[in-house]
Amino acid sequence: MHIEEGVVTGAKILLSYATAATAGVYTLKLAYGALRDRGTASLAARAVLATAATFVFFQVLPTWSVGVSEVHLILGSTLFLLFGAAPAALGLALGLLAQGLLVAPFDLPQYGMNVTTLLVPLFALRALAGRIIAPGTAYVDLRYGQALALSAAYQGGIVAWVAFWAFYGQGAEAWGGVAAFGAAYMLVIALEPLVDLAVLAGAKAARGLRGSGLVTQRLYA
Repeated sequence: MHIEEGVVTGAKILLSYATAATAGVYTLKLAYGALRDRGTASLAARAVLATAATFVFFQVLPTWSVGVSEVHLILGSTLFLLFGAAPAALGLALGLLAQGLLVAPFDLPQYGMNVTTLLVPLFALRALAGRIIAPGTAYVDLRYGQALALSAAYQGGIVAWVAFWAFYGQGAEAWGGVAAFGAAYMLVIALEPLVDLAVLAGAKAARGLRGSGLVTQRLYA
């Protein structure tokens, strides 16, 4: 989902600073709530784990350049289910920043667009989870249909934002690249729910994490 260099240029890139700042403010709001609920140590530990996971997702898992962007197995819904919304948002933002600073400095000018593309769909996923998962249901007990809905919401949001940035920067000539990228991302939507269920099954077997500050309370409760 990395927006390639040159897709959005000049004064147009200022919009990405505004969207990223808005996403950042909302992330801080979520973090404040998580801080009150579980304390600094738990929030920090989960954010660090989510950051490390995000960096691995970008640098170790397979990546394909397709159309106007790159296809990554980001696993945003997995981060949400394991760590909660605030740590997942912090992890995605910091992991992306670490990749830019350490590995791909040429991506830094696009950071605002890329972090918006990662975070806003996560916020939508959080809202959807509140609607389709009953309050008394632990995440380890999710059904395939629920995992698929969460993945589709997150990955669909990423495709929508990539399309927005491409059309915003290049106009109608971006159609071909956007279509190719969107089609390729269907593979991620198909695969991510299976990864989610596998990770949740592992968490269900590892009951020692229950009550731990390393995972979200909702994982088991």
